[in-house]
Amino acid sequence: MKDYIEERAVEIAHYIIENKATVRQTASAFGVSKSTIHKDCTDRMVQINPALAGQVRQVLDVNKQERHIRGGMATREKYLHMAHH
Repeated sequence: MKDYIEERAVEIAHYIIENKATVRQTASAFGVSKSTIHKDCTDRMVQINPALAGQVRQVLDVNKQERHIRGGMATREKYLHMAHH
């Protein structure tokens, strides 16, 4: 694996853990796709640093559990804004 890919994967992992960031937020911050974030966090991180990969997994699992709540809140905001125009 190329060095810069490993470095990016580690940076992404730290970013997710420190900011409790979602895959979408992280992809936007790093200017890469959600698929790249997933691949870095799951496949690559397990090879590079299994302990760090476990921490990232915990944050992503929490995000996944809360996903439906965030989606509902976004929809609510959308319709609240539409009502005011």
